[in-house]
Amino acid sequence: MKSIRNNGNAQPKRHLKTKPVLLLLGILFIGNLLWFIAWLVPNEKTGETEEVASVDGKVITKEQWMASMESMYGKEVLLDIVNAEVMEAAANKNGIKVNDGEVELELALIRSTQEGTDTSLQYFDEEVMRKKIRSRLILEKVLAKDIVVKDEDVKAYYENNKNLYNIPTSYLTSVIYVETEDEAKDVVQELENGSSFEGLARERSSDASSASLGGDIGYISEGTDSVENTLVNALPRVDVGKWSNIIALKDGRFAVAQVNGVFEGRSFSFSDVKDHIRRELALDQLPQSVTQEAFWQEFDAEWFYSEK
Repeated sequence: MKSIRNNGNAQPKRHLKTKPVLLLLGILFIGNLLWFIAWLVPNEKTGETEEVASVDGKVITKEQWMASMESMYGKEVLLDIVNAEVMEAAANKNGIKVNDGEVELELALIRSTQEGTDTSLQYFDEEVMRKKIRSRLILEKVLAKDIVVKDEDVKAYYENNKNLYNIPTSYLTSVIYVETEDEAKDVVQELENGSSFEGLARERSSDASSASLGGDIGYISEGTDSVENTLVNALPRVDVGKWSNIIALKDGRFAVAQVNGVFEGRSFSFSDVKDHIRRELALDQLPQSVTQEAFWQEFDAEWFYSEK
């Protein structure tokens, strides 16, 4: 499992800006696997021999499917569960608390670092995400509890990096790009007639990368470098689940955008983030990265995967 931190020589500003994105990748990957494998577990009405597919008359059973999933991802999922339990034990031993406000701050910072071309937030399970954040915060608090950070250093970091804590409203967006206004009118007409936005994006959008994702360009906000401001400025007028009017872009193309979700922006004061900054500055003083596995022996954790 990857460490939650870069090496001890990382500059504080870079460390604080990039770590939420790395955390998010791990959260999304494990979270989706947990949901997917749980869905495969047979219920009382269906046995493990339930047919899930067939090829040229040959049946593929749910049992086969589950076995394949377990062999590919079972180790990672179990590791995540064990580490979460180890961190809860560490919290109890060290008298560490993690409150909802701390988790909300981390969630906000994760969203604020999403690039316009990153579509991963579309697939997140927020409950799994919160549990992963809680586990990481416990680890960080255990590691940082005995490290002294001066108040003036915490304040100075905040003053020099206020932009990190002024988080704009962002929109989970899908876009269909076309070359002419007539094409854009055709797209709007098809949407009004009930066509799928995702299907139309794959079929009609002139932007190959987003078209392959059904038009999805992830969360975008004012200042997103990969998207024209003309498009971003149109999004506040679009209801969630609806599409925009035709948007004339500066490069001569036209676009129709759909808003799939909205994350309301927020500004965090020094009092909101001072404990977060103090912990991060303390972690930067550690000589090397530490993961949850370092605590397994202390809390008698073990598993049954062979380390071949």
